[in-house]
Amino acid sequence: MTAFFNKISRFSLLLTLLFAGVFSVDAKASGDSDEPQEKFNASEVILHHVMDDHVWHLWDGHYGTIFLPVIVYSSEKGLDVFSSKNFYDEHHNIVDYNGYSLQHNKIYLAGTHDKVFDLSITKNVAMLFINAALLLLVFTAVGKAYKKNAGKAPSGLQSFLEPIILFVRDEVVKPNIGPRYEKFLPYMLTLFFFILFGNLLGLLPGAANLTGNIAVTFVLAILTFIITNVNGNKGYWSHIFWTPGVPLPLRIIILPVEIIGIFTKPISLMVRLFVAITAGHIVILSLICLAFIFHSVWIGAGSSIMILFISLIELLVAGIQAYVFTLFSSLYIGMAIADHEHHDDHH
Repeated sequence: MTAFFNKISRFSLLLTLLFAGVFSVDAKASGDSDEPQEKFNASEVILHHVMDDHVWHLWDGHYGTIFLPVIVYSSEKGLDVFSSKNFYDEHHNIVDYNGYSLQHNKIYLAGTHDKVFDLSITKNVAMLFINAALLLLVFTAVGKAYKKNAGKAPSGLQSFLEPIILFVRDEVVKPNIGPRYEKFLPYMLTLFFFILFGNLLGLLPGAANLTGNIAVTFVLAILTFIITNVNGNKGYWSHIFWTPGVPLPLRIIILPVEIIGIFTKPISLMVRLFVAITAGHIVILSLICLAFIFHSVWIGAGSSIMILFISLIELLVAGIQAYVFTLFSSLYIGMAIADHEHHDDHH
């Protein structure tokens, strides 16, 4: 156990040092030109790393920057596909290109504030593809191992993931959805591992903030919302629109509350994951910024120690948030498909 925690501590310290290296890219960016350097802006740097972007900075230097493809459509110019590198000159200043301008990471028609239909492969979209590809590779290998070792004890990656899969099935999905859980198990497992992998990948230096993007958490919440309400039975909808056993005057009051509750459930799922992951990243990035703000080795060393422990907490939060999202999704679906029996009281 001690050896395990030592490895985790070394890994977290390595992440801290790599994060500092990535941050040095932004700290040095203003020094590339002959103009006087501006004061280090911590909030700007933090938001740059947390928010989405058309360019992916991994580390300092030409080979550490990935210029992602821009795919835009407008009624004036039609469909255009080009590299985001065209928006930057040799001094890394933002310039217009081919009638388009990049302002605050939004693409407009040059000289106007008219937005275009942006289908670009941004940093978060690229991270989404990486996350999906990793899921396919891992679970394709696990599936093949199950077929190959049928009736045998699991080994390798299969032995590592099998307890997690069984935990999600037996402790999360089955108790909350009930006897018909098998219909929803593939979705729940996909949901759990998609969030878990996204959370863990987001902790790597230079990685995109995938599960801390509200658009991603919104889509995940919408999927749970659709599955819940499409599969809702008569008892579920009768509880919402005509709550049994409640006097008529109270039903009038309860009805809007129940309707609002249909939408607040997915909203809570969306906001909880978004806030938890983004807040953790902001805390770590803020501590890293302290070294650049105070220009002190001692401040940097102290913040590095704090980051070490917060990184360990973030590893725990990555698993907890995947668990919580899957748990509440299972609970909402279970409530929608449960069989309700009512016995009216006669006074």
